[in-house]
Amino acid sequence: VQLQASGGGLVQPGGSLRLSCTTSGFIFSSAAMGWYRQAPGNQRESVARITRVGITSYPNSVKGRFTISRDSAKNTMYLQMNSLKPEDTAVYYCNTDAFPSIWGQGTQVTVSS
Repeated sequence: VQLQASGGGLVQPGGSLRLSCTTSGFIFSSAAMGWYRQAPGNQRESVARITRVGITSYPNSVKGRFTISRDSAKNTMYLQMNSLKPEDTAVYYCNTDAFPSIWGQGTQVTVSS
């Protein structure tokens, strides 16, 4: 089982980024998926979740700014992040409920002017 997050980078406040999570080794279409982030000194937190049928949920901190989606044909999940704030700075990871203990390499998102 592999999960690889990509698409991070340095962006100014108010900017946008689109993260991708490519997966292999499990039946992607049958699995709930999620995006998480961890800032230095903080615990890892959930920022978006999507069920196998496409029902999404977000914490209040990102609701209305982040959008999670999935493409089962490509075994890939996405996170569109708009109106980014400095407090969104963190390493972003993807994860699946099918194998919750497996965390791939994350991608750094830095929001700074």
